[in-house]
Parts: sequence; C-alpha cells; structure tokens
Amino acid sequence: MTEGRPSAAAAASLWEREAELATVARAIDELRADRESAGSLLVFRGEAGLGKTALLAETRRIAESRKCTVWYARGAETLRSVPFNVVRQLLQPALLSLLPEEAREYLGDWYDIAGPALGITEPQEESADPQYVCDGLVAAVRRLARREYPLVLLIDDAHWADQETLRWLAAFAERLDDLSVLVVVARRPGEVRGDSARHLDTVAAAGRSVTNLRALTPDAAAGLTRATLGRHADDAFCREVWAVTAGNPYDTVELLAKVQDSELPPVEARAAELRALNHAGRGGGLVDRIKELGLEATQFAWAAAILGTGITLESVARLATMGEDTARHCADLLCAARILTVPDPAGEHRGGDLEFVHPLIASAVYDSIPPAVCTAMHGAAADIVTEMGRGAAEAARHLLEVHPDDDEELVEQLREAAREHLAVGAPDAARRCLERALQEPPRPEIHAHVLYELGCATLLTAPAVTIGHLRSALGMRGLDGRDRVDAVVRLSQALLHNDQLEEAVRTIEAEAARHEAGPVRMRLQAFQYMWEGIHGETVAPARSRSLAELAGTCTGRDNTERALLILRGFDAMTHGESAAEILELCDRALVNGRLAPGLGWTDREWGIELLMMLGSAYVYTDRLDRAESLFAEALRVYTGAGWHGGHLSLANAYLGLAYRRQGRLKDAEEHLREALVLAERVGRRLPLHWSATCGLVDTLLARGRVAEAWSVAEQYGFAPPYPSTIVLPDVRCVRGRLLLAVGRTEEGINELEAAEKTAVSRGGHNPVLAPWSIDLAKALAGQDPGRAARLAADARRQAERFGTDTAIGEALRCAAALETGCRAAQLAARAVTYLEASPSQYEHAAARIEHGILARSAADLRRGLDLARSCGADGLVAQASEALAAGGLG
Repeated sequence: MTEGRPSAAAAASLWEREAELATVARAIDELRADRESAGSLLVFRGEAGLGKTALLAETRRIAESRKCTVWYARGAETLRSVPFNVVRQLLQPALLSLLPEEAREYLGDWYDIAGPALGITEPQEESADPQYVCDGLVAAVRRLARREYPLVLLIDDAHWADQETLRWLAAFAERLDDLSVLVVVARRPGEVRGDSARHLDTVAAAGRSVTNLRALTPDAAAGLTRATLGRHADDAFCREVWAVTAGNPYDTVELLAKVQDSELPPVEARAAELRALNHAGRGGGLVDRIKELGLEATQFAWAAAILGTGITLESVARLATMGEDTARHCADLLCAARILTVPDPAGEHRGGDLEFVHPLIASAVYDSIPPAVCTAMHGAAADIVTEMGRGAAEAARHLLEVHPDDDEELVEQLREAAREHLAVGAPDAARRCLERALQEPPRPEIHAHVLYELGCATLLTAPAVTIGHLRSALGMRGLDGRDRVDAVVRLSQALLHNDQLEEAVRTIEAEAARHEAGPVRMRLQAFQYMWEGIHGETVAPARSRSLAELAGTCTGRDNTERALLILRGFDAMTHGESAAEILELCDRALVNGRLAPGLGWTDREWGIELLMMLGSAYVYTDRLDRAESLFAEALRVYTGAGWHGGHLSLANAYLGLAYRRQGRLKDAEEHLREALVLAERVGRRLPLHWSATCGLVDTLLARGRVAEAWSVAEQYGFAPPYPSTIVLPDVRCVRGRLLLAVGRTEEGINELEAAEKTAVSRGGHNPVLAPWSIDLAKALAGQDPGRAARLAADARRQAERFGTDTAIGEALRCAAALETGCRAAQLAARAVTYLEASPSQYEHAAARIEHGILARSAADLRRGLDLARSCGADGLVAQASEALAAGGLG
C-alpha cells in the first residue's frame, strides 16, 4: 500500500485501497508543488460500509503529514433539513479562530452576504438572495484558501449534505481552475433526487477522478481476519467471514470484533456461528444489542440519535430526562459497545461531544425509535433548543418532525424560523417550515397570511409554486386591505415571470374592478398597463389611447402617477411617437433627476419591471447617458443588497443593452454574458433568459462574429416559440438578422415579416427598437426592389416622426443601401451627419465606412476605422481595412 499496509483491524477499511491512496498522494503532492496550479477534486463513491470515511481519514493523515491545512465536514441523515450545516462545519472553525475584524478583512464585501449563512454575523433585515449567498460562500472559501495554502477540503457523506451546501459545492467545483486547493468528496451512489442529485452530478462532472469503491476480495478478508484474530485462523473460517459480510469492510471489522468478544475460535467447526454474530452488527441485531445494555442506555442512544449533532452529556441527559451520573454511565456502556465514540480518542466524554461510531449505527438507532416516542423527543428537543436561546431556525428541524396538533405557538415558531431562513438565503428551508405550519393548521384568521408568506418564500426560486400558494391565500378570508393588494401584485409578478402574462393581466384587472376609483384602483390599473405593455404581441391601439388619457391627468405627485407617466412614455416609445414628448414624460417621473423614494431598484411595491421600462425609454430616445446611469445604479444596488439571481441578470442585460446602443460592444458583451450565466441558474425560456440571449446575439452580430452568434443561439435555444413578453432588442428582428447573416435568407425574411405583422397589430413601431423595415428592405433589395423601396420610405417616415438622430440616420443608411452612384453617396453623407450627432457610435462608424466606400473617401474610411476599433466592431474594422487596402481612393 502507498502509505504502508495496515497491520491492525483499525485500518481494515484501507485494505486494497492502494490505487485510491496513490491518487490522493499524487493530488496532494501536485497541490504542494505549485501554488499557482489549478485546483483538483476527487470523488469516492461507495455503498455504506465500504470505507469512505476511513479513506478520508487517511487522506487527512497524509495531507497533515505533508504540512497541508485540512478542513473536514460530514453530512448526516437527520440534519439534511438544516441549511448550510455542512459548509458551516467546514468553515466555522477557521473563521471563529479569527478576530471579527480579521474575518471581515478576509471576506471583504462578502462578509455581510456569507457571514449570516456561516453563523458568524447577524443577517440583515431583508431576505437574502440564495444565489448571491452561494456566490458569497464560494468567494469566502476562495479567499480563505489563498490564506491557508496548501488547503485540503474533505466532505464525507455528501449524499446527506443539506441542499444549500450542495449548491455551494457545485458552484465551487466549477470554479477550481484558478485556485490551488484539493477537494475530496465521499458519498454513496443514489440516495438523493431532485436538485441535490443535480448538484452532486455537477460535482462529479468537475472532478478529475471519480472512483467507485469495491468490496474486499476473499484474500483481503482472509488477511484482515488473520491480522485481527491471529495467523492460526483457518482458510474455511476466513472464507466464511468474507461470505457473510460480502466483503464489506465495516461489517468485517464489526464481525471480527464480536468474534474476539465472544472468544470464538477461528476454526472451520465454529464458522457456522458467524452469521448470527454478523446479524448483531446491523439493523435489528444492532438494536437488540443496545437493548441488552439496559433501558437507560437505550434511551440515551435514542436521545443521541435525535440530536444528531452537538451530542453532549448535558443535552442528552436533559432530553432523556436522566441525571448526570446515569448519563455518564450510559455513555460509558455505549462507547464500550462501539455504538458511540469520542472524536478524540485521547479525550474524555465528561461534557464533551460524542458521536456515533458509524452513520449506519446512527441510522439504525434512529429508525428503531417508536414513532410516538420519536415525535415526542423531537418536540422536547425543540423546547431545549429554544430554552437555550439558540433561535427558531435551529429548533425548526425538530419542529418539522412533530405531529400536527392545532398548536398556535408551533405555527408562530415555524413562521419565525422561516423568516430566519430567508434572512440567510435559505428559501427551501423556509418553504419546509411554512408548509409544515400549514399542516398544524394555523388559525383561520392567519391561514391566508401563512400561505402568502409561503408564496413570497418561493418567488425567487419557483414562480410556478408561488402562483399556487398566492392563489390559495387570496381565496381565503384573512388577507384584507393593503395585504390583499400586495398579494395580488405578487401573484401577477409570479405569473409574469412564469411566462403567463395574459393571466397576470386578468388577475390585476379583476382585482381593480373590486375597488372604487381612488389611489388603490389607480395603482392596480398601473400594474395592468405595465403587464400589458410588456406583452409582446397583442397590445391594441385602444389600450394606448386609454393609457394616454389616464396619464394625461397625472402630474407626478405620487409614485402611482409617476408609474403611469413611465408607462405612457414606454408605450409611446415602442410605437415610435415623438421622442421629445417621451423624454418629457419620463423626466416628469423623476424627482430632481433621480428615482423617487419608494421607486428604487430594491423597493418591492413596484418591482424591477417599471424601472426597466424607464431605462429602455431612455435607451431608444438617444438619452443613453441616463439609461446607463439607471442600469449601472441597478447593478450596484443589487450587488450591494445581495440580489444575485434574476434581478442582477436583468441589470446586466439592460446595462449591456445601453452599452450596445452606445457602441461599447466589448463592455456590452461582457455584461450580457454575465446576464446569461445568471439567467441560466434561474431557468431557460423565461423572459430574463430571452433578454440576455437576444442581447448577446445582437451584440455579437454587431461585432461581426456571425459564427459565434449562431453558436450562442443554438446553445441557448434562441429560436421559436418566442415568449409572450416583449424582449429588448426585438427578438424577431435579431433572429431575422442572424438568419440573413448565416445565409438562410428565406427564413430570415419570414422572421422579419412576422415582426411586421406584430407592428401592424400594435399600431406602429419604433424603427430603432424594431428595425424590421430597414432589415427587410435590405434583404428584399435584389428580389423585390419595389417593395424594398416602400419599406425604406416607411422607415424614413417613422424615423422622422420619432425624431432622434439615430433613427433618422439609420433610415438614411437604409435608403443609401438601395441606391447607387451619386444619390447613394448623398444619402450616406446625410446619414453620417445625423449619426455623428447621435450617441450611437457603432452606427456612426458603419455610416462613415459606407460613405467612405461610396464617395471613395480615405478620410471617412480612416475615421470609420478608428471608430470601429474603439467600438470593438471587428467586422467593420475588416470592411474598412479591406477598402483602404484596395486603394484608388480620393
């Protein structure tokens, strides 16, 4: 064996593990050899008893002998509902050894985000975004790993780790390329489903080595038998040891210990007795062996299994209702019987922690507790935790196991636990608490409030689940006044994010009809107009007229009126009405040029959608400075507040949109890629995923990277069917332009014609927001020049109606592309004039280059080339360079 063959039964689980330990030793040596090397991850899989824990213990010994820092954590079957349990085991010792100011220094901006999840600082009042907390934990480990190099992380029984830890582990495993750390994970195959299984699969995929442990061979079992019982153990006896244990190292060790205890001679004549002895090592046989130690020892074992962690004489004595002396005696009996052990073999269990010798024993003991007794003991454990002042969240894992009994106090405890879980970024744990509270059940007057809280707990992670809970809450009595209106608004937001926009509109419309004219009804009408404005297909001109009439009564004196002014401005922008009037509407919605109190990015009353509409209106009316300022503020606010899911994805996507319109294509691509990474975590085919994908494809096309744009479209499903919500930039226009760029002309024309139909149904369009007429005119120039000319003329009319330099310049570029000779050059020159005055530098660069080619102007080509380079528009750079290289210019 790499580190020497074990010579005693204590090392039994390392027999025939030469290859695994060699892999471990190589990984540790590589870690120590180069501080700048990439990290690595090893996964050991095996059924219960195959020696995973022993392998990790030996890994620890090897690593520490080679001067590595080792952090260890272990999952537990009864603690899977405790969020961040395993990652806290892993990190808390290192963090608690630091002074608070040292911990804050090492974690930096992540201290307030990851600290509450790790239990080293109090959470903030607002609910924490689980994805941001996960990223904070990744950052925390990365920073500490650099400090503790060379660092080895050991995670045992990962199949029993809590879901929050597994989310962190999966994210961390995917980011090991630039951090020199060794992660070793041991787990059973199977065991978990759903998100936990998906996270473990991600970990396995990131590992450089995934090893499936095998049982002992007959020769190894014989060697272990003789090492334990003596060389005189005969062959038949050794073969029977292997046969009855199936080569399982744990069972083999336990069986041989019982052979020693019973003084059974290791000869063939007594081999038949091995099966009975083996039965006493697991399941019912193990339970019978504990019962033989007496009723008090059994109760002590039960109490230890209920606690699962932090097993001390004091806590077990309290739970088992026995005196300290009795508890100490029971602990001695159970340790002697190899049921419990002291983690430090040299230590004593006088008040110190105990643990079960093996997870198999802990599970068998827990499963043996009569159901009624188990429930009662969990209730008592919850009381003990509460009396010790350790918080509702810690007591919750016991409360979850108590039978429903119409207990008002328990409902309130679970609601408080849910709030604590949400505050540290564990919405799944909060959901479990609130679902259990509903089983109690709550009093009729608060039942709807619990449902509402449950809906809010799942809003960030599962919009579809939120919808069911909020509908149920609204169908019951108890939610009145503002609470009811807030629940309706939350429901409509969940429907929107679940791509059920028509249902979102109907929900708000029905609630508005229940109220008399006044502030509440106006607020609901504003949301109705907002959701209708987001609808990408069926907004009718009558709706725009109605909105214009209502907004015409608004002066911007409160946030509802400000919201209506923004909605009117956005609606007018999408239809290509006067840009000057749109800007006047949007500016009136601000207070001294800034967002009004209560309309900020994290204010929950109106949500992110309204401000995205405001910023978008500025984007397409050539006020890109204001759009950039708004979206950059969103990015700062969400990052600082720890909102690292869909909100941060949209902030990146829309800041990328502003940069794309400015011509800062490299910056745009960077933010859009980050938006897409975040959107992937939330889920595909949702509106925020479409925004990120569409924006990235559009930007790559502008950069001239057609093949890459097509690859992104293929990878992320950028193809019909499209979402019911409006996507910026216009999804059909971008898809049509992509198809034209890759030579699928007929399909591209079909997409652009579909965009035309949508514009007709909406009663007009903005030629910059949805430039289908310009793209379609260019595509049809060769096969249908008459229609192309009509489309180009329509684009110019729309652009002049809209009135921005960008819109008019782009329309002139299109007209120039359909002409030849002097007429084309004149139109191109006019396009340059307008686009030089616009904030859209990419379009300006393209116009300069086109005019340079038409007018044979080297000066325009060079100016266009410089602009294209500053934009990162590789395609335009190549076009201008080729024209300059051709020579013959004026």
